[in-house]
Amino acid sequence: MIDTIPMNAPAPLVLLVEDEPALRRDIVEELEEAGYRAIAAANGEMADMLLMGTTPDLVLCDIMMPKLDGYGLLSAMRAKRPELAATPFVFLTAMSEPREIIEGKLRGADDYLIKPVDYDLLLATVSARLRQVSRIKGHVENDVANLQVALADLAGGAGHPVLDLIALGIVLLDSDGNVVHANKAAQKMAREAAFYSLRGGKLTAAEPDCDRALRRAVDEAKSSDPSNDRVGGVMLHGPDTSISALIGTLARPVAASRTAADIAVFLSPPKQVKKVSEQLLIDLFGLTPTEARVAALLTGGARPSDVADALGISTTTVSFHMRNLFQKTGTNRQTDLVALILAGPMAVQVI
Repeated sequence: MIDTIPMNAPAPLVLLVEDEPALRRDIVEELEEAGYRAIAAANGEMADMLLMGTTPDLVLCDIMMPKLDGYGLLSAMRAKRPELAATPFVFLTAMSEPREIIEGKLRGADDYLIKPVDYDLLLATVSARLRQVSRIKGHVENDVANLQVALADLAGGAGHPVLDLIALGIVLLDSDGNVVHANKAAQKMAREAAFYSLRGGKLTAAEPDCDRALRRAVDEAKSSDPSNDRVGGVMLHGPDTSISALIGTLARPVAASRTAADIAVFLSPPKQVKKVSEQLLIDLFGLTPTEARVAALLTGGARPSDVADALGISTTTVSFHMRNLFQKTGTNRQTDLVALILAGPMAVQVI
């Protein structure tokens, strides 16, 4: 039996790929009687075509098929539809040899069902795999919601506790450039790395040229028009590697206290992948490919005019995409948008 599905939510869609007509028909009937939606393909080639315009929640696939076998379909789906990387792929096979199972696992299969099909086991496997995906999605959505709450509180200067769960270093500065708050990741990086220090209540880059660039970026942020929210970037060099620092202004609280923060500095850990995954942004926030590209460029410190030049579009079009980004991510400023994307669920430490 499948989990209860909200009335306003469509039932999970299962793509069945099976070349035996009678078995294909029987499995579809079992799935539909259990409350799932099902579409079927007679071979891997047909399924590959269906996947061009269909997004299944789970794939049930025979291995030995003409034209394109199950292994080939799995490889094609992972290559052509990377956003389906978390979609469970379950092989149906008459072969129970460990070698075949190992081969499928190495190619990325999530599970195996042996023919003749036990329909109770099939439905239980489908339900269990879909529950697993639902739990992962719920965890991701919870991480993002917590980050949005933390970002909304950044300007208060107190340092939201969620900031300490983020692997991204975050340093908050007041209008004089003094450190108001540094999360645990920023403090740890300052202690263990040779990129910057937080001594004396100041954020100071270790390398003189980097420090001058950092100070210029902070000064530009301090002197910028509050309505002209933008994020600038500098590189901080160490003996063997470098990290990126993005500097952005914060929205001031209505009743600003003596410790209110005006500027946020986001510091990427040395081992963190620098390039933001555009496909992850599409999958997580429901962005269009262009919106994801705009977001990725912004996290690299690009100005809207730079984004327009890179994509060959007008600044008016960039502004349109940014409005959509704010709406879809629940933010309303470029600084918060960049922080949310950089410190997304891939940067939240599981504790």
